[in-house]
Amino acid sequence: MTRLLYGLGRACARWRFVVLGLWVVLVVGLVVVAGQAGSETTNNVTLPGTGSQNATDLLGNRFPSQAYGSNPLVVATDSGKLTDSKYSKAIGSSVSNLKKMSHVTAAVSPLSDAGANALSKDKQIGYISVTLDVGQGSITDDEANAVLDAANPAKKAGLQVAVGGYVGQQLSKPDTGASDKIGIAAAMVILLLVFGSAVAMGLPIVTAVLGLLCGLSVVTLLSHLADVPTTAPTLATMIGLAVGIDYSLFIVTKHRTQVNQGMEVHESIARAIATAGGAVLFAGGTVAISLLALVVAGIPLVTTLGYTSAIAVAFAILAALTLLPALFALLGSHVSALKLPFRKARADEVQSPLWTRLATGIANHRWPVIVAVLAALLALAIPTLSLRLGQEDVGAEPTDTTARQAYDLIGKGFGEGTNGPFLISAQLSKAAKPDQKNLNQIDQQEKQLQQQQQQIEQQALLEGATQQQAQQEAKQQTQKQSNEIASKKKQAEQPATDPRLQTLRKDLQKTKGVDSVTQPLVNKQGSAAVYTLIPTTAPSDLETEDLVSRLRDTTIPEATKGQDMTAFVGGTTAAYVDLADKISNKLPLVILVVAALSFLVLLVGFRSLLLPTQAAVMNLVSVGAAYGVLTLVFQEGFASSLIGLDGAIPVVSFVPLIMFAILFGLSTDYQVFLLTQIQEHFKEGKGARATVIEGLGYSGRII
Repeated sequence: MTRLLYGLGRACARWRFVVLGLWVVLVVGLVVVAGQAGSETTNNVTLPGTGSQNATDLLGNRFPSQAYGSNPLVVATDSGKLTDSKYSKAIGSSVSNLKKMSHVTAAVSPLSDAGANALSKDKQIGYISVTLDVGQGSITDDEANAVLDAANPAKKAGLQVAVGGYVGQQLSKPDTGASDKIGIAAAMVILLLVFGSAVAMGLPIVTAVLGLLCGLSVVTLLSHLADVPTTAPTLATMIGLAVGIDYSLFIVTKHRTQVNQGMEVHESIARAIATAGGAVLFAGGTVAISLLALVVAGIPLVTTLGYTSAIAVAFAILAALTLLPALFALLGSHVSALKLPFRKARADEVQSPLWTRLATGIANHRWPVIVAVLAALLALAIPTLSLRLGQEDVGAEPTDTTARQAYDLIGKGFGEGTNGPFLISAQLSKAAKPDQKNLNQIDQQEKQLQQQQQQIEQQALLEGATQQQAQQEAKQQTQKQSNEIASKKKQAEQPATDPRLQTLRKDLQKTKGVDSVTQPLVNKQGSAAVYTLIPTTAPSDLETEDLVSRLRDTTIPEATKGQDMTAFVGGTTAAYVDLADKISNKLPLVILVVAALSFLVLLVGFRSLLLPTQAAVMNLVSVGAAYGVLTLVFQEGFASSLIGLDGAIPVVSFVPLIMFAILFGLSTDYQVFLLTQIQEHFKEGKGARATVIEGLGYSGRII
């Protein structure tokens, strides 16, 4: 491998203009094509084999119009009531605007009979239930804005307006552009201080950014072929920039050192790629393998995040091994040009005096250091034992977003559980039919009413009324009862009155933690039904998760046993509960696979059993400490205000899984960088203690 990399470095230096031209064509071509194609990322969470996915599939097949659920367009006032004429007219106009929109299939006003449950008891908060024919994964910003803009009449009337559901989430996505710029700016400052040269500082930034542009463009194009999560580009950006700068930094440092020692430029380029480039190749391979190993989780969301991030890593490696040597050759001996005045005397140092002294101190007191560091890391890892994987909750969004405002208003007016409704879908092997027993009772009531009418007619005839007058009087006296019976009969003739469906509804309603359950909506074929269940607790609450388990393990099996029907708990809340359960079950397997694959890569790279074992153990301990801090800050709320949070929030289920892959890979990166330097010094014939000190003295500042 060393010989191949040496040849690659020399070839890129010799054909520098060709290499640079190819990179320009590659970057411009991918960026232009991706820009024209546009991004088709999605927020859909598919979990094959889970109850929530079964519910979603059933709704999609049997209730296409209900498959995406509804979005609450909240209207609220602090003065008066929504039923006041000035407000009711504005709400009516807003509903009319919504019904005229192309993608809106239904808009139910809180002031209508059908939407009466969407009006709070004090009549100051209500929401229009908006159903669309586009789902969470396909709605665009323009379509989401159109829904919110439809309520402009309500805004003009002085009402507070906010939209929730996936429409609100689409409009409340955070802008990560600023964080990317801050990250690059911080990297530039750090590199400028480390190198003391503006030219040397710019090389890692240029290669990392160009590699990242290629990676993101490929991810954008992939979004047209596969379901790519909306978080994928952000994650790829974070990882791509990090490793891109890391890899280039290591090679730039090696090349500068050799040039400053008098080595010919082209020879230095080839040797830097052969040595530092070899470490980059193995380190990058470890990161990519760690990310690709997420496929064993069997969760499409996590798998896609893994391979899209691995694409960014691959381009970072390619840029470091090909573009960087071409830039070295272009600069010649000026790789350290534009030095900082106050760093002139130290810019060419090979070893850092500070890190050399630290390494010497560690070597002299290795056992106390081992014990102290392990004790500190294990202490930080202790909170991991109480880590509970949760779900995304809009309640943690910034208060200036429309999704958070809708969330707070609905919670205030209707209870926290209304923000996370469950969709209970039922599949019937025997079609739903009206309750015949109830129909017979209504028929009996009709007969009794007819007898009563005849008695009234006879009495009227005895009192001298004509036949017509007697019939009219009988009709008038029984009109109210007749209307009530007709209404009951019409309702009883609906398949929703099927005893099986009504029994299930009653059992759902009686379950601990359930606030309300709607009447079932049955499809035309009578083969499926859907209920909307409102829990008493917020979506991210532990009790809500317990309710999902209670419904699946006890309530539904008992209610559907022997009834020729099956039922599933679905909806966004249930989907995230399923995601957390699945990740909890798969996390140990992912950890084992990533650690094993990284071990094999390091085994090949260093041809040693001890070094890969040491690296795996240290990585696991450091990741455990990171998990502990994650739990302490986010789940327990310790010092959470320092990072802009109002208090404790759940640890989103897929974060630990992605964290492990990233941290294990990057931690291995740094160990490879350090061990490579130690190995180089060891091959020079120096003793083990001296090589460790020199290796850390050289690479500590870079790491």
